[in-house]
Amino acid sequence: MSEVREAVWIGVDVGTTGVRAMAYTAQGKSVAVRDAFYPLETPQYDRAEQNPQQIYDAAEEVIAGVVKELQYKLVTISGIALSSVMHSFIPQDEQFDLLGNMITWADSRSSNIVHRMEQDEACKQFYFRTGCPLHASYPLAKIIWVKEHQPEIFDRMAHIGSIKDYMFRLMTGEWVTDKSVASSSGLFNAFTETWDSEILDYVGIQEEQLPKVVSTTYSGKLLANVAERLGLPVNTPVVIGATDGVLVNVGIGAVSKGQLSATIGTSGAIRMLTEKPQMDPKGRTWCYNLTDTMWVAGGAINNGGMILRWMRDRILHYHGSQMEQLSVDPYDLMTMKARHVPAGSGGLLLMPYFTGERAPYWNSDLRGAFVGLSLNHSRSYMIRATMEGICYSLRFVLDALREFEDVKDIRISGSFTKSELWVQIMSDIFGEHITLPNNSEGASFGAAVLGFISDGTLSDIKDTAELVQPECIYHPKEQNQAVYDELFSIYESLYIHMKDDLARLVQFQKEHPFSRL
Repeated sequence: MSEVREAVWIGVDVGTTGVRAMAYTAQGKSVAVRDAFYPLETPQYDRAEQNPQQIYDAAEEVIAGVVKELQYKLVTISGIALSSVMHSFIPQDEQFDLLGNMITWADSRSSNIVHRMEQDEACKQFYFRTGCPLHASYPLAKIIWVKEHQPEIFDRMAHIGSIKDYMFRLMTGEWVTDKSVASSSGLFNAFTETWDSEILDYVGIQEEQLPKVVSTTYSGKLLANVAERLGLPVNTPVVIGATDGVLVNVGIGAVSKGQLSATIGTSGAIRMLTEKPQMDPKGRTWCYNLTDTMWVAGGAINNGGMILRWMRDRILHYHGSQMEQLSVDPYDLMTMKARHVPAGSGGLLLMPYFTGERAPYWNSDLRGAFVGLSLNHSRSYMIRATMEGICYSLRFVLDALREFEDVKDIRISGSFTKSELWVQIMSDIFGEHITLPNNSEGASFGAAVLGFISDGTLSDIKDTAELVQPECIYHPKEQNQAVYDELFSIYESLYIHMKDDLARLVQFQKEHPFSRL
């Protein structure tokens, strides 16, 4: 008697610096995984670009690797489902040839354009239609920048895309985008669920330049040449999926009322599900689409794990052959050193605004600062202060979301979950218990869930609530919480008093460009 083969979907999560493909069963079991990485190009301090073809090639590599691994397992591949990083902008000509690199969410070259828009009362109202605050991270401002600074590209720009629709077109031949990507562009009306004609007129583009908007469970068929490279049958379904930011909630089971997700990877974010678009009267949070009946409200910070990586490479020099000889993971070493430092880091605060900031300030004219340094502070204190500073930034977002709904549970994902110390710091600063789920992959599983919904195996994202169970629960330590509450008040005040002078520093950096040494 032949053994029964289990159906799997391959969830593909395209991130800022790497792509991961993971095959999942409908019960949330991972049966294969592959990773690949690619560079983020920063030729100037305010630029952050990538080659989309390079990203697509990496995606094919990891999908093919997973397919090959699955040959030896009792599974049937139902299809591929996509997740992608948000706010990317790719200019393409009539033939879909690239007119330049992809401009990523981390790019702040359009900050001056945002300043101009902030003075325009009509532009201020865009947020309440789109759910996207005025900020340089959004394609809205990026397109205007190209119009004003690269008119030769703007005039040839027949197709305006993102990394998601770029990949979907190469895989299936269809030029469409999903509601999640569209709703995080600054060009999409969340209430009419169409491209906003007034905003398009303001930017100076036509709806015909943008892809058709489809549901996040929409599927196409794999092209023959792509199928051959991947080792899959022709016409294998490809579900367009959603953005990584909204899929994390699904992936870690934060799908019920009062459940939030908190993530620290390259950047960081906190999110909650809502049944309709939810806008903050103070404009601190964003709101993006997940499914036809579900939205995600939240806020992302620019500077998450990338700041700890900067600390590792530029300050501590924990990389290269020296670390390989020690056979110690540099992040484990950093956690070990930080563990000996008391909560509050001896009054040392890190303002982690190295690349400006998104939520809750939406201010690109910021830069980082250590405040409170004394002769008694060492690198160990700086490590812990970095972990704490990132969590302070996230607490601002959490406090905004508390005004929408009472917080019952915060589930976490991202690379920071490998550090028990960092998770405990988050619990202490938030003053909330923190749940580490047994699946912390988030977006790739969330994408696979949309695949299972598309083929009818699952009926709704809430079907995943019981699939993800707590692995560990962290509770705030009362004595640490009191320390952090006092320091958070100082942290909040520092932003108010420093932001104007930091803007002057940013202007100085623009006028006096410098390179990494």
